[in-house]
Amino acid sequence: MNNYILSIDQGTTSSRSVLFDLNGNIAYLEQQEFDQHFPKDGYVEHKPEDIWASVQQTMTAVMKHLDPQHDKVIAIGITNQRETTIVWDKITGEPVYNAIVWQDRRTSELCNDLRAAEKEELIRKKTGLLIDPYFSATKINWILENCPDAREKAEKGDLIFGTVDTYLLWKLTGGKEHRTDATNASRTMLFNIHTQEWDAELLELLNVPIEMLPEVMDSSDDFGVTDERYLGYEVPILAMAGDQQAALFGQTCFQPGMAKSTYGTGCFMMVNTGDKVLESENRLLSTVAYRLNGKPTYALEGSIFIAGAAIQWLRDGLQLIQKAEETESLACNTSLDHGIYMVPAFTGLGAPYWDSNARGAIFGLTRDTGIKEIVTAGLQSVCFQTKDLQKSMEADGVRPQVLRVDGGMVINGWLMQFLSDVLGAEVDRSTTSETTALGVAYLAGLKAGVFPSLESLATNWNCDKRFVPNMTKSKRDELYAGWCNAVKKVQSE
Repeated sequence: MNNYILSIDQGTTSSRSVLFDLNGNIAYLEQQEFDQHFPKDGYVEHKPEDIWASVQQTMTAVMKHLDPQHDKVIAIGITNQRETTIVWDKITGEPVYNAIVWQDRRTSELCNDLRAAEKEELIRKKTGLLIDPYFSATKINWILENCPDAREKAEKGDLIFGTVDTYLLWKLTGGKEHRTDATNASRTMLFNIHTQEWDAELLELLNVPIEMLPEVMDSSDDFGVTDERYLGYEVPILAMAGDQQAALFGQTCFQPGMAKSTYGTGCFMMVNTGDKVLESENRLLSTVAYRLNGKPTYALEGSIFIAGAAIQWLRDGLQLIQKAEETESLACNTSLDHGIYMVPAFTGLGAPYWDSNARGAIFGLTRDTGIKEIVTAGLQSVCFQTKDLQKSMEADGVRPQVLRVDGGMVINGWLMQFLSDVLGAEVDRSTTSETTALGVAYLAGLKAGVFPSLESLATNWNCDKRFVPNMTKSKRDELYAGWCNAVKKVQSE
C-alpha cells in the first residue's frame, strides 16, 4: 500500500489539492481558480460556495490519480488564505453573507474609531497586531451589523464564524467540527497570543459573541475526520495553519532568525522569533508561527497586500501581457533605471504604512514609456515593498542574512535577482515550489507519526538556486529612494 498526505491549499485566487508521498515529494497536484467579486471601491469578496466547490473539485481530481487497491490517503492538512471571514448558520450551513476577503477595506471607518478611542496599544499588546481592516474582527462586526437579523441570531448561538480553514473543516466533517488552529486565531484581532485564548476584553470591544468562535487547537492536532462521501473513506484531518505560517514551516525555518518571503497574490515576509514575542516598534506584526504540543513559536511578519495581484492586473486589467511568464523576458530587455515607479496600492498599503486610504499610481510616464517599462515597474514594486519590510525588521533588531523564498512569482529569475540586489542579501529559492502545501503536509505528518521530529524535516530542505547581490550600494539606494518618493506622493493625495 502506498500512503499519501493530502494538503488542501485554499488561496485567494485559487484552490489546490496536493498529494505528497511520505518523503515530502509532490505526487499529484490539481488547481482551480474561482471568481473574485468587487461590489464597491475597497470591497473584495468571495462566494463561500465557490471556495468549497473549488476544493471539492480539486480533491476529486487529485484522487483520480490513485488506485484504491494500492493507494491510500492517511492524513489531511488544511492551509488557507488568512483573515478572510465567513459567518454561517450552524443549523442550515448557509452563509449569511459572502466571504469578506483579507484585502477588503470596508471597515476603515470602524478602525479609525478604534484608534480615536486610543485602543491601538491595547490591541497590539494582546494580539501583536495593529488596528486595520485586514484582520477578521472588524469584518465579523460588519456582518453582524449589516446583515438582517444577524446579530440577534449570533447572540442566540445560531451563527458561527470561521476563517477559511474553519469553514472547510466544518464542511469536510459534515458540520461536526468547529475548530481552528492558533496561527489562524492569531490573525483575527480577537486572540491573545500570550495567553493563547480568545480575549474577553477584545470580544466586548468589537461586540463579537464568544459563542460564534471556534475551538483553538495546535497546528498539528486531531481536528476531526472527513465524511466518507468526499474521499470514499474517512480520513483524519491532522493539521491546519494559515498559509504564510505553513510556508514558514515548509521552508523549515525552525530556528530563531530564519526567514522566508512568499510571493503570491500578496507578499508576506516572516522571521522566526522562537518562544518570545518580539514587539515591533516599526509597525510590523507579532504573530504565532506555529503551535506544537501546546507550545507556541512566534514570528515577526510584514504583510504586503499586492504582489502577484499587480501582475494579474497588468494581464487582465490592462491586457499588457497574455501570461505572467512574459514578464521575465520583458524585464530582461529593460534598463533597471527606466524611471517608472508603480505603487500597487489597489486596496491600500500594508506594512509598514498601514494606509487603507492609499490607492495605486504609476509615476514617471513619458512619451517613450512602453509596455516593457510598465511591466518591469510592476515587478520592481514587489521588491521595493520587500525592502520596506527588511528596513523595518532591521530597525527592530532583526536582519536575516539569507531569505528563503516561495510562491508562484519566484520562478521568475530576473525578479529574484533584482530582489537580491535591492535587499543586498542572499535569496534562496527552494526546490519545492509548493512550500505552503508542504508545510501543512509536514504538520499532518508529524501528528501521524510519519515524520519523527523538526530536525528530520529540516534535512529535507534543498536549495534550487541561490541569488547573490551584484548591484552597487549607490545604485540600490538610488532606486529605492525613487520608490520612497513615489509612495510619499501616493500617501499625500
